[in-house]
Amino acid sequence: MPTTAWLVLVYRVPSEPASKRVAIWRDLKRLGALYLQQCVCLVPRTEELTTAVDRVHGKIVDDGGDALCMEIPQLRPADETKIIDAFRALRDKEYDELIEECETKFVKEIEFERFRHNYTFEEAEEIEQDLEKIRRWCLRIVERDWFAAPRRAEAEAWIDKCQLLLEAFEHDVYERDSRAHASQDTHAEGLDRSSHSDGGQESAPPRHSAQGRRAAPRQEDENHDH
Repeated sequence: MPTTAWLVLVYRVPSEPASKRVAIWRDLKRLGALYLQQCVCLVPRTEELTTAVDRVHGKIVDDGGDALCMEIPQLRPADETKIIDAFRALRDKEYDELIEECETKFVKEIEFERFRHNYTFEEAEEIEQDLEKIRRWCLRIVERDWFAAPRRAEAEAWIDKCQLLLEAFEHDVYERDSRAHASQDTHAEGLDRSSHSDGGQESAPPRHSAQGRRAAPRQEDENHDH
């Protein structure tokens, strides 16, 4: 993204309640702002960011604070390089957190479900939802990665790896489910053939069995009489 100008927001908010200060800080971090010092932050000037900063500016004033937004047309080359490097470092830190989420949670979760043979559709769906959350997280970082941070490529590669792991897990769930249904069908066919093996006399086995059960008490009665 070519840089032609910057927006600097200087603000002050009441110390209490603390929740309002935290909310402003969170809004600006979500935008991707770089803090130069406490309550002084900077973003590249774009139409979208100008609108967003204006919105935060209004929120600060509504909360009883003061805010000043300044446009800086150009920075000295050395200073601009430092600023851009600082932005890249911020985004790389976020990418590192995302990579850690993939490596230590998503991958381990699939390994654990394989370990306990939990090959169910419900588990596959839950894992897919976890991956979608990671994807949305990555998209939010990319949206504020204005200067192509180096760790972006690795983060996206990890998401691709997670997708392959999910697909392999879903394939195994499908295979096991298919085998289970095939086994049930085979068992049902066997029972059906057995029920027709005596010339179609399906009621014969239950009748013999019932007679056998009834014969036993009679034998016991006869022995008892003797």
